[in-house]
Order: sequence, then structure tokens, then C-alpha cells
Amino acid sequence: MAVLPIRISGEPVLHSPAEPVREIDDTLRTLVADMYETMDAAPGVGLAGPQVGVPLRLFVFSYVEPGDDGEADVVYRGVAINPELFITPTSTEPADPDTESEGCLSFPGERFPLVRGDAAILRAVDLDGEPFEIEAEGWLARIFQHEFDHLEGRLYVDRLDRAYGRVVQKIERKRGWGVPGNAWLPGVDDLDA
Repeated sequence: MAVLPIRISGEPVLHSPAEPVREIDDTLRTLVADMYETMDAAPGVGLAGPQVGVPLRLFVFSYVEPGDDGEADVVYRGVAINPELFITPTSTEPADPDTESEGCLSFPGERFPLVRGDAAILRAVDLDGEPFEIEAEGWLARIFQHEFDHLEGRLYVDRLDRAYGRVVQKIERKRGWGVPGNAWLPGVDDLDA
């Protein structure tokens, strides 16, 4: 397994819809193993193919949902290949900066509030080609929406309201992002992702 460079906003692969995975083979299995390694090293809770320069419709995720009242934590870790995502409507209320702020490994070191649907249903296939479905709420639903956006050529910063959008533009200019050729390597580059 290898840690892969994570592309930063401005890289064309991040801003174009990804192509369906046509074949599950050893090359794809190696890519998925490398994506897990990269996500864990970053550290992150999700990572999509386009973020590592691969324009394919797949993402990995890893999230631990705390158990209620002494119950065991629930671990969600997997790969979603050619996913479909169904989400509940988003609130028209402004995002709460304390509870609804997101970050992104492709816009490292920053967090902004963003309203997302409270629940989602993820349908995809795994590395064995087996279909699965996960009904998610809260942060897991947010993770799925965030990663699915990457497959559509959209970053979470593209969804921010106008005031935060201006801040994003200033950060991009200051850091030299927003153009092709920027990436960072988890474990090597010291970025606050």
C-alpha cells in the first residue's frame, strides 16, 4: 500500500464529473487499498477517487459513531463503487458554525459551515461487486454527501454561501490554489487538513 498525493482545489480532476468504474480488478483493489492508507494518514473520514487524481466514481469512508448509553460504538468503514445517493431536503436555516462545519482534504486546513441533508441512503457495490445499502443520519450522512459531491466534480466550498465563498477565493489566491498542479502528501507535507 502507498500514500497518494491529494489534489488541491483547482486541479481539473476535482472539477469534472467522474466516470463509472467499469471493472473491479486487481488494479482497482490496489487503488482502494492506497486510498484507505491515504485517508488514514491524512487523517480523514472519506476520500474520493478524484481527490487522488483518479476520475472514477468511487470513494472510501471511515467513521466511528459513538454508541448510546454504554452501547458499543458502530464502525462504518468501506468503499462505495458507482454509488447512488438519496438525501433528505436541506434546511433553509443558516448553517450552525459549531455543529455543521466541514473540512476537506482537497481544501486543507480550513473549515466552513454548510447545511446538508440530515439523512441519506447510499447504494453502491463493494470490491466483490456485491450491492449494498446504508441508511445514514447525522455525520455519516454528511460524509456520504461530501464524498458524493466529489464524484460530481464539486467541492464543499462550491456550496458555501456568498460571504464564505469570498473568503474561500481569498484563501485560494493567497495559497496559490485554484489552478492545476497543487497537491499535498499526508505524512510528508505539514498541512492542517
